[in-house]
Amino acid sequence: MGVLALLSCVLFIGVFGANEDAVICEMLSSPEFPLLSKEGDVTIGGAFSIHSHITNPPLSFTELPEPLKCSRINLREFRFAQTMIFAIEEINNNSSLLPNISIGYKLFDSCGSTLPSTRAVMALMNEEERTPRQTCWSQSPVHAIIGASESSSTIVMVQIAGTFQIPVISHFATCACLSNRKEYPFFFRTIPSDYYQSRALAKLVKHLGWTWVGAVRSDNDYGNNGMAAFIAAASQEGVCVEYSVAISRTDRREQVSRLIRVIREGSARVLVAFLAQGEMDILLEETLKQNMTGLQWVGSESWITSGYFSHKRYSAILTGSLGFNIKKTKIAGLREFLLKVGPHQDPHNNILKEFWEETFGCSFQSTHGQTQCHGSERLQDVNNPFTDVSELRISNNVYKAVYAVAHALHEMLKCGQSGEVGNQSCTWKDNLELKQVAKQLQGVNFTLGSGERVYFDKNGDPAATYELVNWQKNQAGDTVFVAVGSYDASQPDGKQFNMNGLQITWPADSLKRPQSVCSESCLPGFRQAVIKGKPICCFSCIACAAGEISNSNNSAECSQCPLEYWSNEDKSQCVPKVIEFLSYRETMGALLTSFSLFGAGLTLLVSGIFFHFRHTPLVKASNSELSFLLLFSLTMCFLCSLTFIGQPTKWSCMLRHTAFGITFALCMSCILAKTVAVVMAFKAKMPANTLPQCSALCQRTSVLSCTLLQVMVCVMWLSLAPPLPHKNTAIATERIILECHFGSAIGFWAVLGYIGLLAVLCLILAFLARKLPDNFNEAKFITFSMLIFCTVWLTFIPAYVSSPGKFTVAVEIFAILASSFGLLFCIYAPKCYILLFKPERNTKRHMMGRN
Repeated sequence: MGVLALLSCVLFIGVFGANEDAVICEMLSSPEFPLLSKEGDVTIGGAFSIHSHITNPPLSFTELPEPLKCSRINLREFRFAQTMIFAIEEINNNSSLLPNISIGYKLFDSCGSTLPSTRAVMALMNEEERTPRQTCWSQSPVHAIIGASESSSTIVMVQIAGTFQIPVISHFATCACLSNRKEYPFFFRTIPSDYYQSRALAKLVKHLGWTWVGAVRSDNDYGNNGMAAFIAAASQEGVCVEYSVAISRTDRREQVSRLIRVIREGSARVLVAFLAQGEMDILLEETLKQNMTGLQWVGSESWITSGYFSHKRYSAILTGSLGFNIKKTKIAGLREFLLKVGPHQDPHNNILKEFWEETFGCSFQSTHGQTQCHGSERLQDVNNPFTDVSELRISNNVYKAVYAVAHALHEMLKCGQSGEVGNQSCTWKDNLELKQVAKQLQGVNFTLGSGERVYFDKNGDPAATYELVNWQKNQAGDTVFVAVGSYDASQPDGKQFNMNGLQITWPADSLKRPQSVCSESCLPGFRQAVIKGKPICCFSCIACAAGEISNSNNSAECSQCPLEYWSNEDKSQCVPKVIEFLSYRETMGALLTSFSLFGAGLTLLVSGIFFHFRHTPLVKASNSELSFLLLFSLTMCFLCSLTFIGQPTKWSCMLRHTAFGITFALCMSCILAKTVAVVMAFKAKMPANTLPQCSALCQRTSVLSCTLLQVMVCVMWLSLAPPLPHKNTAIATERIILECHFGSAIGFWAVLGYIGLLAVLCLILAFLARKLPDNFNEAKFITFSMLIFCTVWLTFIPAYVSSPGKFTVAVEIFAILASSFGLLFCIYAPKCYILLFKPERNTKRHMMGRN
């Protein structure tokens, strides 16, 4: 990594110092050389996982680490690299596309890992060699990069190359994260994003009735992002994932063995494998050792059509596998080109020698016990992933990527209309702006000779279309990939996934589709009930609840009966419900009516007593005008509770809440005016002619103003969203509860909150006047009455919210009566006691006395 850091520093100095004269670049480490290269007017870089195994050098922390060693040539990836060369040679021989312009290439090995990918992209952006004290140039040696085959490697390359505006086109990186145009503005790809593949896999699993699946993924950006998208899509489809485990190609065998045990011990018979080819190889190797068979594999595009697995002994395990991949095609002339590849093209090229040795199992070195390579062996006699062109899918993506770059350069160099035959010339530029190459790539839209249209959307992605592939055996016993369905993300939902009716092969040559569910289906009259602590796909069957019916097998939920009906005993049909409301005829309604009338009568009795003693000092000292107004409002408070009893109607619903709000607002306004008058009378320390007094007019105005404000709130409530009758069927299953719906909860709580505000003001003012003369301490009674009032209504809120059905109305009536009785007794009971039983204390002398 230290070498890479130095290289990046050199690159940084070279690029950003290019505007200064004679900026000198010096390479501080050994250069990276391409595996395959060719000079040209323009150069396209390539990064492929030509080797599948990487050996990390030992780190002593005292010496510079040795270079990374890549081994085990991947013939499939080598075919991808040769396909890129084939496409470039085909374009160079095409007189209508980039005429008189030659394309060169530089191919590097990414080894399927991020660190070699970093070295590869750094090498592509730098010159291979620099003479001592060589001047730096800002122009990159390559104009576009094709690769890499893994998402994690591609992300590393894009992050580095994108800094210098070099476009990167991947043929195999499917991570949905790469569609982020803000983060990766110079990235393109010719393979659809996993965003669509994950949803296609979820729809496939759901379509086949598998609601309980296992999942294994590569522990990298490709696997982690793809599996996360699949789990999210599966959840929307009602599919549950029993377990989700990750594997890395660097895991020890013990770790892989534990992972296999998790899969074996799981009850899911379907395994969704979002794996890159390297991790898939390791997993299958351990699967074979532990003889784990009978699983239905559902694979991602990375391995589902890999000839590497179909040609090996793994085919017995994977027969019957299903998965999505891009459509296969044919590339004319590619097979003939591949059969000409060999060390004779460049006898000194090590990768060509290694390819030849791997293909024919020989060696160019004189080794005891090993066949000697002669170079005259025939590729025509070999059937391996390199020579097999029957499943050209990813190779076609490489082919399309090269042609996309060529068409972008064609437009950029003003070569005329591509496809025209004739004398054409391009306007050559010594320094092609890489940013313009990316801009032209975004707008390419052309059709290949095979008839396939190539273009990129706003995120740099191609159209998302897939084939559903099934692993089957042909008559010769060879594994073939048969398209049994398709998925087109451009179609509307519901028409994206289609099966073509072909026979599907299942694991272990079974004629029946495997079942993978957590729980068996439920019979009619029952519904599925989720088991606590388990996914929704694991359920128990329980009878439908009252008010619901089920008349089919495996019902996810019971059908709710209509508003005025509920279910019978066997949950087979709906019968009419009983209508319920707080009536005068039932015991609770009659008792509440009695208490309401008793409270109103008692208030009228107190009014009569006060009227009889209206000329006495006690009544006069109690502010007789406000006292009578308060008694009137209390009478209305008792009587307004009657509007809550009986069958709710449109007018009764509007009347009960507005009458309640206005009468209690009037009541609180009177008490507030009395309290203010007492405070101002007894707390004044200045002469009366200099301190404003609370006159009768002032008291009337305050009472009227406070009450009118509540009236305005009620009017607005009734105008915008008035309370209306409502049939509540949610509380009780076998009956309908008629109630008054608020219409606007804000209106109801505003009315109640305003009354509470007035009560709190009364309480505070009365508390401040608690030390008035003992012989006439009305503030003490007001304080106590407000404490009772506030306590009742604070208790009312949770009781009101939690009370069911008609008890909600009963709680509200109880709160009205309790608070009204509290005010009546606390404020007027002491006065009535003096008026009726202690007339000797009803004197002016006693009223003004002090203890």
